[in-house]
Amino acid sequence: MNFTHYAASVLLLASVGAGTSSAQPSYERGEALVLVLGDSVPFAYINSAGYEYINPQNFIGFADDLGSLLDLRSIDLACPGETTGSFISTTAPDNGCRGYRAEFPLHVGYHGTQLAYAKWFLQRHPHVRLVTVTLGANDGFLLEASCASAPDPQECIEAGVPALLESVGQNLQMILADLRGTGYGGAIVVMNYYSVDYSDPAGTGLTQLLNGALAAPATAYGAVVADVFTAFQTVATNAPFGGKTCNAGLLNASAANPLLCDVHPSQSGHDLIAKTIAEAYRDLNR
Repeated sequence: MNFTHYAASVLLLASVGAGTSSAQPSYERGEALVLVLGDSVPFAYINSAGYEYINPQNFIGFADDLGSLLDLRSIDLACPGETTGSFISTTAPDNGCRGYRAEFPLHVGYHGTQLAYAKWFLQRHPHVRLVTVTLGANDGFLLEASCASAPDPQECIEAGVPALLESVGQNLQMILADLRGTGYGGAIVVMNYYSVDYSDPAGTGLTQLLNGALAAPATAYGAVVADVFTAFQTVATNAPFGGKTCNAGLLNASAANPLLCDVHPSQSGHDLIAKTIAEAYRDLNR
């Protein structure tokens, strides 16, 4: 995913009103589970969805597909706009997650941070077979937003990238350590990000740097990376699409112009993500 402007990532529709209750996990005792953690991608967020936000069941994505592929019940804690920092701390900057939670329900309702609830869940549910983690893109979007008013925004972003990558790597290391600290010894799959335009070398290069920061801590904690970047690239670089992920049908159409896309996966994009994660999981268990 490129560090593209993310202003429409979280629409807070005041007319809908706050206070809608979130759903709670639904599963049978002893049922094998996959715990899905992260940002708007695993949430299956859709820009400009209007009143659909009041019901999280309107947002169907790779978490649902993954459950079907692996015969696991999916427990999706993801929050649109979550950063690696806000995943850990209630005071760290986020990109809209807290605002979204204040107005609309998530797939699973919980108080405090996503990490705190994930740890609580793992400690009490020994039948979790897989944990997926999708975080980091919103850290990049915050950097982009902070540079928007700079005299040279691109120069500002480039100057901020080293600190961004260090922060993402350190935060993910802490997250994985805390997940393992619960006693959970099962599979953890960290998803890397796709580029929204593989024909854009600058944006795609930033995505690759972010993905490198995500990959670095994984091995130390027995996690593997699901290479979604390459999976999307393989499709998008087919001749008819010219490297453009939007043209390949892997991203949601923009509400403003259906021939353009936002940064979020379409249903076919979610299907490809699920297959990529499932393959990484199967590799761990071979």
